[in-house]
Amino acid sequence: MTSPASNVATGKNKHSSSTADVRVSAFERIVASVDASHFILIPDAIVTAQSIGDVAAVFRYAREHRTGVTLRSGGTSLSGQASGSGILLDTRSAFRRITPNADGTRVSVEPGATVRQVNARLLRRKHKLGPDPASEIAATIGGVIANNSSGMACGAHSNSYRTMNSLTFVLPSGTVIDTAAPGADAALAHSEPELHAGLASIQNLLATRDDLRAEIERQYRGKNTMGYGLNSFLDYTAPVDILAHLMVGSEGTLGFVALAEFETVPIAPHIATALVLFETLDAATRALPALVESGAATLELMDAASLRVIQEDPASSDIVPEIKITTQAALLIEFHAKNDAALDDQLVVASLALSAAGAPQMLPTRDPAERARLWHTRKGLYATVAGARRPGTTALLEDIAVPVDALAETCAALQRLFARYGYDDAVIFGHAKDGNIHFLLTEDFSHEAAVQRQHDFTEDLVTLVLATGGTLKAEHGTGRIMAPFVERQFGSELYEIMKTVKRLCDPTGILNPGVLLGSSPSSHLEHLKSTPQVETEVDRCVECGYCEPVCPSKDLTLTPRQRIAVRRARLAARNRGDNALDLELGVAEEYSSIETCAADGMCQTACPVLINTGDLVRRLRQESAPRPHRTIAARVARAWGPITRGASIALSIAKLLPTPAITAVTRIGRNLLGRDTVPLYTSDLPAGGLRRKSATSEEPQAVFFSACVGSMFGSQTNGADSAGGAAAAFRALSARAGIALATPAPIEGLCCGTPWKSKGYADGYTTAITRTVDALVAASDHGRLPIVCDNSSCTEGLMLAVRTRAAELGATALTIVDSVDFVAEQLLPHLTVAAPLESIALHPTCSSTQLGSNPSLMAIAATISPQAIVPDAWGCCGFAGDRGMLHPELTASATADEAAEIALNTYEAYASCNRACEIGMTRATGHDYVHIIELLEKATRPGSSPAEDGNN
Repeated sequence: MTSPASNVATGKNKHSSSTADVRVSAFERIVASVDASHFILIPDAIVTAQSIGDVAAVFRYAREHRTGVTLRSGGTSLSGQASGSGILLDTRSAFRRITPNADGTRVSVEPGATVRQVNARLLRRKHKLGPDPASEIAATIGGVIANNSSGMACGAHSNSYRTMNSLTFVLPSGTVIDTAAPGADAALAHSEPELHAGLASIQNLLATRDDLRAEIERQYRGKNTMGYGLNSFLDYTAPVDILAHLMVGSEGTLGFVALAEFETVPIAPHIATALVLFETLDAATRALPALVESGAATLELMDAASLRVIQEDPASSDIVPEIKITTQAALLIEFHAKNDAALDDQLVVASLALSAAGAPQMLPTRDPAERARLWHTRKGLYATVAGARRPGTTALLEDIAVPVDALAETCAALQRLFARYGYDDAVIFGHAKDGNIHFLLTEDFSHEAAVQRQHDFTEDLVTLVLATGGTLKAEHGTGRIMAPFVERQFGSELYEIMKTVKRLCDPTGILNPGVLLGSSPSSHLEHLKSTPQVETEVDRCVECGYCEPVCPSKDLTLTPRQRIAVRRARLAARNRGDNALDLELGVAEEYSSIETCAADGMCQTACPVLINTGDLVRRLRQESAPRPHRTIAARVARAWGPITRGASIALSIAKLLPTPAITAVTRIGRNLLGRDTVPLYTSDLPAGGLRRKSATSEEPQAVFFSACVGSMFGSQTNGADSAGGAAAAFRALSARAGIALATPAPIEGLCCGTPWKSKGYADGYTTAITRTVDALVAASDHGRLPIVCDNSSCTEGLMLAVRTRAAELGATALTIVDSVDFVAEQLLPHLTVAAPLESIALHPTCSSTQLGSNPSLMAIAATISPQAIVPDAWGCCGFAGDRGMLHPELTASATADEAAEIALNTYEAYASCNRACEIGMTRATGHDYVHIIELLEKATRPGSSPAEDGNN
């Protein structure tokens, strides 16, 4: 029997104006079900809405068929509110518009934009959003509103509720209300008279009950996201304003927020941050009142278990002293001020307060890079700690708040509970300034005893927190995990008011059933997620979703989190003997997960536990590669020089022939041999490049490894002054700066190995890198000279090749440097710009990001032009070597937002630092992208002038 929701695709035909995408396959439903919580519910159908009209149509269908609808955006919520059976309504991909006003004091945002994306748009206006959740890289505005998100610095005074100015929302009835519109309250009364009257009636009731008003005021004196925000009835008068603020924190149970306008907060121009280590957790928490009094903007608490995880993290280990961590705890303290003098005063007061409390000395830093590093560690702490859990276990993150003066005893009591229930790996951290702490537990929910333990622990936790006058949820939302305890926290009368609010807004109960006001007393113990152990490359994934916004295939097929979810679902299916499902998932996985993964490593830049899902995909490609393909790939590696020259010549010939004819030939090849085997020829591909030069000076100061991709693909511009592309430009710049170069021999046959590595051809990869690394050892005089590469992905590839051959190299250490870094550090001081450009649009690459070369890229661009811009919507282009030719749809999807932003302005030049990415961005935007050092070479030619050499 099929569920009503699984027939939504058919039902949609009754509303032909709907543009929503409907998916019901097992593969689509499983990958869509994953979120950051420890719950798992498989939806019956996934609907991707393209408009408010689509949302209203889905609501109408759900009412008619009595099926539930779960609104989903970023999927970073931790309490189970983003998962549901029935219809999962994706509101992320088509709702991403961000519109700040001129001075940045207000911003209108659709629910699919992330906090980081909004703040990136506000940064140049020196403002930011008030809510600052640690998950800001992936948390979307839809979730920020639905959960009344706050965070580390905003407390309760700048959270979503306090900074929201107006909303446009869709009620379950399909009614659309814009609270900023003139006559909005009258419009609500006209369209929804029962709802309007019901809200007014509740307001009148509370006006006569001093006891209930006093309890509401007590509940909301600080952070509190349990139940509905009843403070709306005290803070606002008009029912439409009350309803708008009830929507905040309603977790998708009252309506869909399609647009929100926020009041922003100014970015403090002077900031200092310090990590202070205390001997005990008790000592740290007892120092809080003095630090709060000193004016600290943020006070983040980390217990001993958190500090041990940080010590073990290679990226953060030196942040915590190299001491044995036993009982210690730390506070991450930050101060904000309008000027240096005011900041100095705050630091003096804080230092004296710490000293008086017997605390260690505070050593603040004002360096932006060091501050960012401290915060990166804190923001990624949940996922880092969860990633260190035992294999096969699921992470649970709880979120409570108590009065600050009760925090020390509450933490001590929590630790006693951990010991009583055997949660030996539990950790405590959180926003100590607000009395808001998080603690993380791990469980293997495949055992019934673990479920019972969780039940008993939760009962004791609820008793502990409520006895302090605290709240069971401070900022993560009630969700499923605390829905059974809302009445216990608020009392029966206020709980009944919440139920009335739900009935007024959603009389048929279609929105997010089971969340916030769940009818099941055991909802916190139902639909628990099991985490079977999968491949070592990705097993530590906690499904936090931080990777998703940076993934180039996120809008086409899958994200890294979803790729990992497929591996877990397939293993779970095999474990229970469901071979048919495993086979179905495996067939769908081939294209959606394996073929369209760019394997660019961008997910690793966002992942707190440094997972590179590309490593998994490369393994899967290797395991599935047919033997004939592996054999051919190994032979190609041995004959790489002739192969690259042949490819270059073929591209040059193709450029002279009618494009449709060449494209047709490649399409035939793709149909016969597979679209993941034969590239598609398109008119935007350049002609072939020049043969790589092997000139070597007598006394070289560096080794130049010109990438083979620059030999296969010529420069994007065909003028005589562009011949040779980035390689020729680097040689010219080096000569201009007086740097002599050597070339590894034979350069024509050398490659970093990436073409084989990315496809999983192990033998071919070994052949390629063995020859290349041996040549680099000889050319660099056994590592005496640095080795410079002119293509960022190839630089990254060479570094990996050297690491792979580390055992054979022994004591020989090779230094690999990208040309962008080498030029910025070694050549730029010796060059003079004679022909500056008015403006440059820059496209950093995934490899330049991984290498840390983007500051050098910006430095070169700023030397050439006073206006060097990286688009706010920048991301990996998805061209990924030949992946953009095998699957052009990947690059089209990955570059859509960036290309749209580029189209809003005209720039004198367009630049990147990787040949394949330059081709991809040229295809996406219609503008010729070249390597940044090509622009620098033209701009620094002696006797040049803008009129003669400007790149238009």
